[in-house]
Amino acid sequence: MSYNSFLNKPENALRRAEELLTISQPSAALALLHEILSSRRHKTWSPTYEKIIILYLDLCLQLGRSREAKDGLHQYRNLSQSQAPGSLEAVIRHLIEASEKKCREAKEAADKGESPKPELKEGEEATADDDDADFYEGSHLLLSTMSTDPEKAQRDTAVLLPALKFLWEVYRAVLDILKSNSKLERLYHGAAVAALRFCGEYKRRVEFRRLCDMMRMHLGNLSKFGGVGTVTFDAGRNNKVRGWEGWTADSIELHLQTRFAQLETASTLRLYTEGFRTVEDIYNILQISRTRRKLPGVNIPPPKAKIMAAYYEKLTNLFWVSENYLFHAFAWYKYYSLCTEYNRGMSDEMKTTQASAVLLATLCIPTTTSDNNKGTSKSLGRDAIQSTVEDDIAKEKMARMATLLGFHTSEPSRDALLAEIRSRNIIEDVPDYLRDLYVILEDSTDPLDMVEKARPLLDTLRAESAASSSDEDAEDSTLGRYVEPLTNMLILKLIFNLSAAYHTISLDHVKKLTSGLGVSFEQMEKSIILSAQSRALSVRIDHRAGCIRFGSAALESVEMRGQLSILAKRLTTACNIISPPEVSSIAVERTALYAEVRSSIESEHINTLERKVVIEKRKEEAERLVQERLRAEEAARKAEELARKAEEDRRLAREQKMREKEKLQKIQDEMEAMEKKRYLTAMGRNAENMTVEQLKEVDTAALAKEHADKANKKKEEAERKVKEAARQLDYLVRAVRIEELPRIKEAYDTKIKEDRTRFEQDVVDKATRAKNQWEKDIKEKASLRDCSVFNYTSEFQSTIMAARTGVHEKLCKEEDERAELEAEKGKLTRARKRKADEASLAEEAKIAAEKAEADRKAEEERQRKEEERRQRQEELEKKERIRMEEQREREQRERSERSQPAPAAGGETRSKYVPPSRRGGGGNRWGGGGSGGGSSSDRGGGYGGGRYEGRDGGRDGGGSRPAPTNSRWS
Repeated sequence: MSYNSFLNKPENALRRAEELLTISQPSAALALLHEILSSRRHKTWSPTYEKIIILYLDLCLQLGRSREAKDGLHQYRNLSQSQAPGSLEAVIRHLIEASEKKCREAKEAADKGESPKPELKEGEEATADDDDADFYEGSHLLLSTMSTDPEKAQRDTAVLLPALKFLWEVYRAVLDILKSNSKLERLYHGAAVAALRFCGEYKRRVEFRRLCDMMRMHLGNLSKFGGVGTVTFDAGRNNKVRGWEGWTADSIELHLQTRFAQLETASTLRLYTEGFRTVEDIYNILQISRTRRKLPGVNIPPPKAKIMAAYYEKLTNLFWVSENYLFHAFAWYKYYSLCTEYNRGMSDEMKTTQASAVLLATLCIPTTTSDNNKGTSKSLGRDAIQSTVEDDIAKEKMARMATLLGFHTSEPSRDALLAEIRSRNIIEDVPDYLRDLYVILEDSTDPLDMVEKARPLLDTLRAESAASSSDEDAEDSTLGRYVEPLTNMLILKLIFNLSAAYHTISLDHVKKLTSGLGVSFEQMEKSIILSAQSRALSVRIDHRAGCIRFGSAALESVEMRGQLSILAKRLTTACNIISPPEVSSIAVERTALYAEVRSSIESEHINTLERKVVIEKRKEEAERLVQERLRAEEAARKAEELARKAEEDRRLAREQKMREKEKLQKIQDEMEAMEKKRYLTAMGRNAENMTVEQLKEVDTAALAKEHADKANKKKEEAERKVKEAARQLDYLVRAVRIEELPRIKEAYDTKIKEDRTRFEQDVVDKATRAKNQWEKDIKEKASLRDCSVFNYTSEFQSTIMAARTGVHEKLCKEEDERAELEAEKGKLTRARKRKADEASLAEEAKIAAEKAEADRKAEEERQRKEEERRQRQEELEKKERIRMEEQREREQRERSERSQPAPAAGGETRSKYVPPSRRGGGGNRWGGGGSGGGSSSDRGGGYGGGRYEGRDGGRDGGGSRPAPTNSRWS
């Protein structure tokens, strides 16, 4: 069967894949099914494709091919999304269930200590995921050194980790496929919740962060392109939300439930940053619901109270785990409010428990500096400013978080929540011992007996919590977990009351006061230090003296200001309670007092105004002194800054010079080293293996001298050898020439004789050949004359010439015709070229005329602008001359008004320099004569003298320049 038959009929491909599986070739079966799914021939869905994709995904799961599984899912999504969405849902559910089952089996095998080998076929499947295999092999050694049980770590790496990775990739692929499919929206959220459960169960923190980012991106695309602000949504406008049909009440509810599960998983994994970002996502979803409800014709109810109650219940756990007691208490308050308002079947016991949780959570909120210092006015200098800045930042963060959580106030605080609890009478629903505990922590001021009063109440709370839950969960129950924070708050309240009553207290006394709480001194010390760091208390622990010191030098004077007034008010209140005063006498005293006040009110008003004037004067004087001090400080700072900058510049200049000197020295050293290496190399030594120290030890001058000596010796030796060779050659040449001279002479004589003999023989042979040729020619001429050949020669010549003449005349005629035709063609060509040249000349003339006209207009425009600029310049110069004249006149008037008379106009005093602006001469900075000559100074007339007035307008205002009297030529 051919391969095309598989593509034409998917049934054949399915049958062939099953046959390949029976012969243990899963890789070939997987490749065949992938080709069928990715083929473009068939775009119509059929049930066979569902069987193919299920078999394909099972093979991917068996072989660990997560990428192929993702690709196959995408191909099947494109095929069945519009035709059979139910089939796509069934396939995705099958894949998720099979992957989860395999993961559970791998976890059980790893826990039991088994090491099953994957059923891979054909050898090549052993490298299904090469990167994972490399990771496993490379991580064995690390895991064996980091884990307490290396064998278990290796089993997890070899057995459990591949299954976890495949399951994670399946979740990612499914969420990416279903991110904007409204028909399978419930499947999308089910897969998201399953992925969150997977991250929480297997402690996959990195995957949880990636999952949160992916779901946040999907939500962002739906909120941006999903038609939040439109009544009807067109899904074809954007490919990012293809398949999305718009926001509905069910989609909003599903998104909220998914984010609630995400919030719970973040709390389980202790990823508080992701938890807070999840809170932002929930706020965005609620904003989408609020926006949709405002649209006309859109009927979307607000989120159900049950959903919001579950949301705030999960927030209580998140904020409790993150130790954010403030928002934990606010979440409990919102949860309690929703339950009491919408839960009609709420029992009294549940109501009491929730009200107790709200009160205890509120009491666990640590007090801040503003709470402790409420009602006082303190000036702590820089610490107060820094504390204020930090408080503003914290308030801004808390206000943002309160807005995201939907709380009733933008400035959540402990006092605000306690005020809400009192206004709604929530305290009435709590047990009596908790009300007593509330009174002790909030209103008690006696540090000596508050611990004794609170200890049985905390024991009662601990006992009831243990009774309502199992023994192992006593500390983590709804109310039992508040015992430890309440104990810390009781310790802090005790320390605060002690600081109000004592300046110093011994550590033994404090230990005695807190002995019944079951808290070690180390824990109590830690709580005190944390409170001091947060500026809630000003306390110091002196272990050397064995005491605790309250307050600081900056706080004592401020606190003592109000001690007497507070004591007087409290004593007055106590006296009024012990012996109430008579009402009639008080009325008479008040009447007399009011009359006295009315009679002195005018004088008091006048005194107040006078005192106000005095205070204002003192304020002005104080401000003046402050300004002077600030100016002095600023001047000193600037002088110090200038000095420092000058010193810095000098230092930089010195360093620059040193760097340049070092650079030059380095260059010189390098050049010397190069020269030494060159000398050493020329001398035949190996300079590359020498170190820098060895090169420095070498003397360059000695090395150069040695090299020069060796070069001279080598040169002299070479010259000597050359001279010796020349001498030997001379002797040899002389001997050779003496010996060869007679032989040369003999050879020359022999050659002369041979040449003469050869010449004489050539002359004889040439004469013989000429005579023989002449005789032959005479015989041939006699033969032709006997045959009468010469009689017919002229006739033959005339016949041949006649024929050649006819041919010549014909060729001349043809050539003449061709020449005439060529001349006619040349004439036409020249006419056309002349016409074209005339047209081009006309066009060029036209362009030149247009250009000349444009240049003329541009020149006119330039001249016009130049004229305008010149006029403006003249106006400015005129205004400047007028201003200078007015200034000069004003200065002359000022000089005339002075007590000392001005020097005479013709004075010759040169003892004091007169600036140009104070001179009385004429002229201005652009030249011009002005009033010219009579200046009171001998430097010349006007501002600038005669600099711009030429050589003949001299320094004396128009006179000729005097000749120098001290010249050497005078």
